[in-house]
Amino acid sequence: RLAGEVVETGAIARQLASGHPLIVDLVGRYGGTVYTRVVARLLELARVVIMMEDWLRAVRPGEPFCTPGRLPDEGSGAGLGEAARGSLGHWISVRDGRIANYQIVAPTTWNFSPRDAAGRPGALESALEGAPVRDGETTPVAVQHIVRSFDPCMVCTVH
Repeated sequence: RLAGEVVETGAIARQLASGHPLIVDLVGRYGGTVYTRVVARLLELARVVIMMEDWLRAVRPGEPFCTPGRLPDEGSGAGLGEAARGSLGHWISVRDGRIANYQIVAPTTWNFSPRDAAGRPGALESALEGAPVRDGETTPVAVQHIVRSFDPCMVCTVH
């Protein structure tokens, strides 16, 4: 949840946030579906390849790629970024020169969040509502497609 609202993260969210007209149109027509998530992922791949060419040209072999630092005795920090699967956050607190707390909120945590105190389902559960299950299916194909369209982490996929 973000500010109490259900959120979805990943390629579809990034493309909607950037206002890409194709994804805005598809989501307007079909909603957040397997189809729109896959198209958003393909579109993002095409867009990122162009950016990667610039990033590779900026690499200067032999130049430092990080600055080593000393762990403070006290402090806290956060690292927020976008993984291929969606928004990723790391939070750390240090006390007496040791890590006192470390928390990760991964993309799957956002997308697979359970019902909240008001009973509202998370993004994945909402997407699964009404999914077709054919007679005799013990592992419904539609359910598998929907879950996989959220690009869960490998550990979550195994579950």
